[in-house]
Amino acid sequence: MPLVEGITYAHEHTTIDLSSLKHTEDTNLNCFEETVKEYKKLYEKGVRNVVDVTVRGMKRNPEYVQRVAEASGMNILQSTGWYQDKFLPEYIYEKSVEELAQMMIDDIQKGIDGTSIKAELIGEIGTSKNEMTERERKVFEAAVFAQKETGVPITTHTTLGTYGKEQVEFFKEQGADLSKIVIGHVDLTGDTQYVLDLLKEGVYVEFDTVGKENYMPDATRLEMLKSIEKAGYTDKVFLSMDITRRSHLEYKDGLGYSFLLDSFIPLLREGGLSEGFIQKMLVHNPRAFYPSY
Repeated sequence: MPLVEGITYAHEHTTIDLSSLKHTEDTNLNCFEETVKEYKKLYEKGVRNVVDVTVRGMKRNPEYVQRVAEASGMNILQSTGWYQDKFLPEYIYEKSVEELAQMMIDDIQKGIDGTSIKAELIGEIGTSKNEMTERERKVFEAAVFAQKETGVPITTHTTLGTYGKEQVEFFKEQGADLSKIVIGHVDLTGDTQYVLDLLKEGVYVEFDTVGKENYMPDATRLEMLKSIEKAGYTDKVFLSMDITRRSHLEYKDGLGYSFLLDSFIPLLREGGLSEGFIQKMLVHNPRAFYPSY
């Protein structure tokens, strides 16, 4: 379903299970009632869209996500693709780029995993820290192939913000539509010039780990956004929290999804960011990027 009018969280996981690698049940985010409760709370605050970037290798569950959408009233866009190398299945080696692309195309045109729920985007497809592995390159090649066939946007994962520029160079070499690509986790670079260099290429970027101060202080995110606004690149920035753990949720005394609106947005306002830029990031930029009514 395309975006509807309202605030959009651009990079989230309604359910995700990374416990096979992380070896902790905390990374098995499978909390239906608690997630519905938080999504309802977001809805009351004006959020209408959640872009769910849970792909193969993360135990995606399209029917679960649809049930959360129906129970909460939230419009949730679902995705297709594969994550970074550590979570890639063995068949990535065996299948051709064209075969992998067709799997994504089928998710988009027919439905995810044999359901009638169609993917609206590709990704988050990922690169490892400071590198793109051979298998990741294959996924990226297949993603460009599928994008050319379907026209849907691509969203990426950069490990700790690294390798974003190289992702853009790859997409340029492959002839991808840069206006339909968003580079994820750029706030983790802490480097405003790095992000501006990406924006100058014509891609979108995400400040999507808001509240994760163990990675980057929100005060740094504020200063980066102020510099981006001063440079005039306000049209291609999204916001989100990338919640992936049970301990991130309110019932576990975590920040919860509402932290973005209740704490981070007031920080931006108090720090001098314009209301126009804030509304662009929350409402207008996602609607320009994703299909909308």
